[in-house]
Amino acid sequence: MGRRTTVVVAAAIVYMLVLGLFVAVVSGVLGGSAGGGGGVPFGPRVAVLELEGVILDVDDLVRDLRAYRENPVVRAVVVRINSPGGVVGPTQELHQALLRVRQAGKPVVASLGAVAASGGYYVAVAADRIYANPGTLTGSIGVIMQMANLENLFKKVGVDYVVVKAGQFKDLGNVSRPMSPEERRVLQSLLDDVHGQFINAVAEGRKLDRQDVVRFADGRIFSGEQARGLKMVDAVGSFEDALNSAASLAGLPVPPRVIPARRRFSIFDFVRSQLGVSAAVLSHGLPAFKTPLYLMD
Repeated sequence: MGRRTTVVVAAAIVYMLVLGLFVAVVSGVLGGSAGGGGGVPFGPRVAVLELEGVILDVDDLVRDLRAYRENPVVRAVVVRINSPGGVVGPTQELHQALLRVRQAGKPVVASLGAVAASGGYYVAVAADRIYANPGTLTGSIGVIMQMANLENLFKKVGVDYVVVKAGQFKDLGNVSRPMSPEERRVLQSLLDDVHGQFINAVAEGRKLDRQDVVRFADGRIFSGEQARGLKMVDAVGSFEDALNSAASLAGLPVPPRVIPARRRFSIFDFVRSQLGVSAAVLSHGLPAFKTPLYLMD
């Protein structure tokens, strides 16, 4: 009988320890705050989403936004952007995911970090408000496609590049020969169309006349101060200002309790940190992971 009692007591202690650990973890995840979260592990929150680096794969970010949209605890979202841009399709997916959060009745505020250019700015215009630092580099509203012509190199080393195709433009971008005028017209039409989509997104998101956007949508970059003058951003302010603004829009106390951004392990970040190589060098050194159509490269 004594042994059974000992087992029961031990099991109860283990159960209490596990329960305590669970409560501590939940409090850490849901109760993280930016100066305001004292004590209560539950309640309305502002969720933070981080967009870092070149925009290539946004599946995880879109999944997080869906969860925030459906979570009644989350009352607003702040997206922190440090990105020079990226591939068109994923950028537009993230833009649409932020719009869906707003359609669910939850305010979205964008906080621009060091760089939020091209695709990074495309994502930002989906927000209700945009905050930028005075020296943030933003803008770069344009589309670029870069292709090499290796014809002379192939001839020099004796490479015979053979293409069999069905369809006049199926090998458009062939590196073994110059681009024909017809091919250039096809690509220019494509880029003009995507550029027009970018301009429309900015005009709609910032509530600006399209012709006003066209005047500065020529690929130029701007500082945060310049962007405010062009009404590309709402205010010059920090990440904390963006959090407080999101809380005010959602009717929450300032400063709000925050659900911090999820930290994801990246093998590229690990290798980069170990080798001391910048993200730009690493990404440009892996051509297999690049596609030719970018909002900014």
